[in-house]
Order: sequence, then structure tokens, then C-alpha cells
Amino acid sequence: MKIVIIGGTGLIGSKTAERLRKRGHEVIAASPNTGVNTITGEGLAAVLTGAEVVVDLANSPSFEHKAVLEFFQTSERNLIAAEKAAGVKHHVALSIIGTDRLPDSGYLRAKVGQEKIIREGGIPYTIVRSTQFFEFLGGIAKEGTIGDTTRLSTGYLQPIASDDVADFVTDAALAAPVNGIVEISGPERLRLCDFVARYLKAIGDTRTVIADPEARYFGTRLQDGSLVSDDHPRIGRVGFDQWFAAQPKK
Repeated sequence: MKIVIIGGTGLIGSKTAERLRKRGHEVIAASPNTGVNTITGEGLAAVLTGAEVVVDLANSPSFEHKAVLEFFQTSERNLIAAEKAAGVKHHVALSIIGTDRLPDSGYLRAKVGQEKIIREGGIPYTIVRSTQFFEFLGGIAKEGTIGDTTRLSTGYLQPIASDDVADFVTDAALAAPVNGIVEISGPERLRLCDFVARYLKAIGDTRTVIADPEARYFGTRLQDGSLVSDDHPRIGRVGFDQWFAAQPKK
């Protein structure tokens, strides 16, 4: 089966492509670097010829509210139109748990818009909503840092390893469309401030973490359950300690 991965050269895309190829499928890792651009439409018709499944892992280069909204809307509309023309049978997209709970986040509003286009696009689909990746913990710490202090929300976090995300996305691509949402999550749940403190301690970072219920998470205030799922998510195998032990040491 021919499977096209949009954003196939990124973190999740490259891991997913490897897994699908090992299962014997023809996989095309598409990105602007390979001549496929979902914003301009360049290369879409050619790369989708003969494809049965498209996995959409494209991400906006900008988090600015207007730019990220325009990216996801334009990208998704162009992609769905090209898929219809090519006769694609299954559209799989990676999204984020909490997209519909945090309207103050421009990025998550854009993901809500992307999901709406997929639902209304007329192609059988599966949306995989994931919790944050372990690889994102450093970015969360940076966002809350001023000087030697990192002020972070007390909302809960249940991060997942990118290897587990790739496993779940692979499974979704090879399964029948659910025409709905599948949620995936890591195995351990802690408050965001505590998870980041654990990460900083593991890397030997001496920043002081302050737990603050009012601290903003990329511009939005979190409730306890904003970024986690209690809707029977599929749980990854890799916990923090196992993930961290496998990271390249600097």
C-alpha cells in the first residue's frame, strides 16, 4: 500500500515512515524539502497519485496567532482537495489533547480549525490527539523562565514518548478510518510544574521551579485537566525514566 506522510521528515514523520516501511508498505516522506508544499499546492497531485492513505503531520513554522491559523487552514484545504482528486481512502492527522478546551491559545484554536476541515472534508479520517511529547519539556521550561526561576502552571501533564506516538500513528494509518478521534497519552501523570522540575533535575539544570496556578502555558491558563485525557486514551509504554535514559548525552 502506498502511504504519503506530509511532514514525513520531522520527528514523528521519520519514525512513522520507518515503521511503515518495516511492515512492507511504500512510504513517501513529503515535505517542502522534497518538493511537496501544502501551502502552495506544489507537488501534491504528483505525490498523491496512487496513494491510499495520507498521514498529515505538517506543522506551522510560526506560532503567531494569525499565521498559524492561516497555515493549518490553507494546508488542510489544499491537502483534502488533492486527496479527493487522487482517490485517497483514509486521512490520518496528528492533533493535540486539549485543543477544544483552551480557546485563548492561538495555536490550539488553529488545530480546532484544522480538525473541522478534516471532519467536513468528505474523506474517511482518523484524528489522533496526543498529549505533549517528552521532547517538549525543555521548551515548556524555557517559556516559563525568567533569570534563574521557572514559573509554571499546576495543571496536569501526561507526556508521551515520540516513539510511542509513532507507534500509534502507524497503527492508525493501517487500521480502518474511525471517522472520529483517538486519544493517546503517556503512562505517568504529574502536575506540569513537577514534571518539568523532574526533567530539569535529570539534566542537571539548577533553575528553581515555582508552582503557580496562574502561570500561563504559551499564553493560556490551564485547568487541572486541560492537557490530559480521561476518555480512555491509549497509553504508551515508555515512561520518563526510560525515555530519558535513551536520550543522547551531551
